[in-house]
Amino acid sequence: MLEIQRLSFDEARILLDGCAHKSREMGIPMCSAVTDESGHLMAFDRLDGGKISSIPIAVDKAFTGAVARKGTHVYNELCQPGKPTFGIHITNGGHFSIIGGGLPVTVNGVIVGGVGVSSGTAVEDQVVAEAALVHFYAQTGFKP
Repeated sequence: MLEIQRLSFDEARILLDGCAHKSREMGIPMCSAVTDESGHLMAFDRLDGGKISSIPIAVDKAFTGAVARKGTHVYNELCQPGKPTFGIHITNGGHFSIIGGGLPVTVNGVIVGGVGVSSGTAVEDQVVAEAALVHFYAQTGFKP
């Protein structure tokens, strides 16, 4: 029998609160998504002015962070012609993202979900996703 660890809804909201706080601090209205460890959407926020086109991108980034177990920025570097994972971005029904801004959420070394952010540049999205994790660990007391 397997025992699965996953985020609760309240913990997902903590991640979104971290995204919103950093987004506002940066002056960029972001779309932010949180998935469970299997990549299924748990919670989503779109700040006033967040790009409509960024809604599915944020969800796909969170999906990728959770199921691929690495940040989306890592796959951006690896998904180049001639590299070992070239073409991975067209897998999983096109939901595999290689744009920075998606990260796995870990607790005690176990991936329990993913967070994805979109509406800024890939670097700005990454900064917000990283800030969400910092906020999450500070608020929950969990260790990565």
